[in-house]
Amino acid sequence: MEDVKQQASICIFVDADACPVKPEVYRVAERYGLKVYVVANSFMAVPRHELIERVIVPEGPDIADDWIVERAGANDIVITADIPLAGRCVRNKATVIGPTGKPFTDDSIGMALATRDLLTDLRSAGATTRGPPPLSRQDLSRFLSALDLAITRLKRKLAEQTKLRSFPRKRESRE
Repeated sequence: MEDVKQQASICIFVDADACPVKPEVYRVAERYGLKVYVVANSFMAVPRHELIERVIVPEGPDIADDWIVERAGANDIVITADIPLAGRCVRNKATVIGPTGKPFTDDSIGMALATRDLLTDLRSAGATTRGPPPLSRQDLSRFLSALDLAITRLKRKLAEQTKLRSFPRKRESRE
């Protein structure tokens, strides 16, 4: 019973508008019994499952991002290719994974934001840049491994927190 409660406290938030790994997220979440929020600003088909919730937010810049940032915390996983959203979620201590399996961390988000800003500046100056390459089998494999690892680490962290709370503290003896 405690294991189910522990698993239910980890949630996965999917920035769904352009997410190519939604089916993989659904499969992994079902295997672990984790709640998934699929966040988009328009209707999107999602499997009918009690653990999968479609969230449709109003259209507008960053409304879906804001919804995710307001809810994702240290026990949650965010799936996104949106680097500014990843940065905001990393600041909230969420675990953030890109669709290619690349984790966004405190150490990597600065470089990712700088690269994104550079490419934006190049495009606005008239340079032609390519979009991301199509997802490969290796990317999917890396993504599944990264998601599995993130869930395992969070479950272990939650188990340790639960164990620490369940042990009574010893009072220091004053002699």
